[in-house]
Amino acid sequence: MTHNRQWILRQRPLGAVTEQHLQLRSVQRAIPAAGEVLVRNIYLLVPPAMRLWMNPQDSYVPAQPLGETMMGITLGIVEASNDLALPVGTYVNGMGGCQEWFTATAAQLMPLAPHPQVPLAAYRSVLDVQGLTAWAGLHEVCQPQPGQTLVVTAAAGSVGSLVCQLGTQLGLHVVGIAGGADKCRWLRDECGIAATIDYKAEDVGARLDALCPNGIDRVFENVGGPVLDLLLERINDRARIALCGMVASYNGGGTQSAGALMRLVTKAARMEGFLVRDHFHRYAEVAAKLQALVLEDKLKYRIDILDGLAQLPVALDNLFHGRNLGVQLLRLSPERGA
Repeated sequence: MTHNRQWILRQRPLGAVTEQHLQLRSVQRAIPAAGEVLVRNIYLLVPPAMRLWMNPQDSYVPAQPLGETMMGITLGIVEASNDLALPVGTYVNGMGGCQEWFTATAAQLMPLAPHPQVPLAAYRSVLDVQGLTAWAGLHEVCQPQPGQTLVVTAAAGSVGSLVCQLGTQLGLHVVGIAGGADKCRWLRDECGIAATIDYKAEDVGARLDALCPNGIDRVFENVGGPVLDLLLERINDRARIALCGMVASYNGGGTQSAGALMRLVTKAARMEGFLVRDHFHRYAEVAAKLQALVLEDKLKYRIDILDGLAQLPVALDNLFHGRNLGVQLLRLSPERGA
């Protein structure tokens, strides 16, 4: 097979992404030039941030151009190589795009050495940017102390669930906010989180008052919207808020009130937005620590896998309706064998 299927951005969405905004096309597969390798994508990560990339304004990356292959974070395997440093059969992470094949140089890729007892998909999820994001936001931004109260939004998600577990291991009183009884039950029973709030079925403000009677010291914020207002109303002096994402606003909604944000002033609190790329110098160190926890069965995670590149619109829709469980991946090809 010499063809390559890929998604392009046909129209910029004003709200939710639908199939009218994307187009799946087939093009000739690229041939690696001197110093390049040909990579067959195995897993495509589908993060909420993919919706941001489609906007006309630049975010933390340049806006996705219309008519070109959608940006995508992938794990793949080298199938043809013009670089001795990346022989055929090497697993690699990279920005391989929303497509089945791509070519790249060694400088554009991160070779992997998967542990035989760890699923390969974990290296494009818990042991990759999600794990580093959780670790950096908690340790570098929140800088918590044992005994403090930490509230995590989107707590059953790919990043939030890791933050909850790492916070518990640090001796924090962790409260996870998630949507649905099953997600909350998983956080408590599998991840060992002491307290959860189901925002779909419970009064979040009343539950925060009951579970955080002494106020909130640290917040790991993934969502924004009205729940963030409720959290800010309950922060303690010198609170720290790690602003990881604002998923509630990605489709055009979810603004915060000035009154709630004013609490940052009256409490001399700190809200800090952060990007995982600023912590890539700790990548190998943090990935090794998280892998050790996974091997010791001390770090639980979920990976929600859909099969086939054509499932990208479904995966995006699942993300913004809370139907996915953990990291959302698309499996584009077998882990071994072309």
